[in-house]
Amino acid sequence: MKVLVTGGMGFTGSALCLRLAEQGHEVVALDNKDGIFDDELRERDVSLHLGSVTDEKLVNQLAEGCAQIHHLAAAFRLVNLGKKAYWDVNVGGTENVLEAARLAGGARVVNCSTCGVHGNVENPPAGEDAPIAPADYYQYTKWEGEKIAMSRVEAGQWVTTLRPAAIYGPGDPERFLMIFRRVAKGRFVFLGNGSTTYHPLYIDNLVDAFMRAAEVDEANGRSYLIADEEYVPIRDLVERTARALDQECQMVFLPFWPAYAVAAAVELVYKPLPAEPPIFRRRLDWFRQNRAFQIERAKNELGWTPRVGLDQGLRETGAWYREKGLI
Repeated sequence: MKVLVTGGMGFTGSALCLRLAEQGHEVVALDNKDGIFDDELRERDVSLHLGSVTDEKLVNQLAEGCAQIHHLAAAFRLVNLGKKAYWDVNVGGTENVLEAARLAGGARVVNCSTCGVHGNVENPPAGEDAPIAPADYYQYTKWEGEKIAMSRVEAGQWVTTLRPAAIYGPGDPERFLMIFRRVAKGRFVFLGNGSTTYHPLYIDNLVDAFMRAAEVDEANGRSYLIADEEYVPIRDLVERTARALDQECQMVFLPFWPAYAVAAAVELVYKPLPAEPPIFRRRLDWFRQNRAFQIERAKNELGWTPRVGLDQGLRETGAWYREKGLI
């Protein structure tokens, strides 16, 4: 069948496109910039298109004839990106994709949201019915996109939503790469005592969830938290990353709030500038916001289970970073 993947040249989107192509599907990828796996995608005959989900005409064109649309495109983690850009992509873009699915004859849509819509998890582990408490505008606009998806279900469309936890694996260009690089240098500085919980999600496990979500009839109208089997204190994550690299790593613990105040001041300085600040509060939230989730709904309703455990995933990710000369 023909499948459209928005955000299809990014880290997660590329992995999903490759899996779909391996299964013999005709895959179309839309993204606003090139990705590191583009050559592999072309080798698998994935049709690559540069553009934005805010371009209604382009989205309609690419969705024509599709049986499934996996909507991963999002404005994400850019500190100096204005609120309008977040809204246009994460809300308006979602609306464009859903309308394109309707015009395409009712393509099934798997909408990618984020576990971040739950904000800091006060009573871990959180399930899908835990309070919605976005901590920043990115998370807020993803929740608004979810609400549009729910309204489309009420109007008769087939839509399901995934809320992934912290995605990592070979090809991750940012979040876990920073962790691995610090560990590889033999010294990791924590703000706080390192007890905050974090919930990783290996890329292959997430792709499995996308595939299952699109296939299971009962997923229509449902939302699913997708994460690995275990959540861990961030100190434990760093220790296990060091073991995966066979690397000694000294841990240093500093007070959180002075650094947070510095980050706020740096953001103000950089606000009128085109460059991203070297330190900002949302990045430091990693040291204080708990992420810990239940995944029973996805297991029970999708027949999905995470196949790759944390230690294996860390080893494979570290090996890839070393192979590419990134650490």
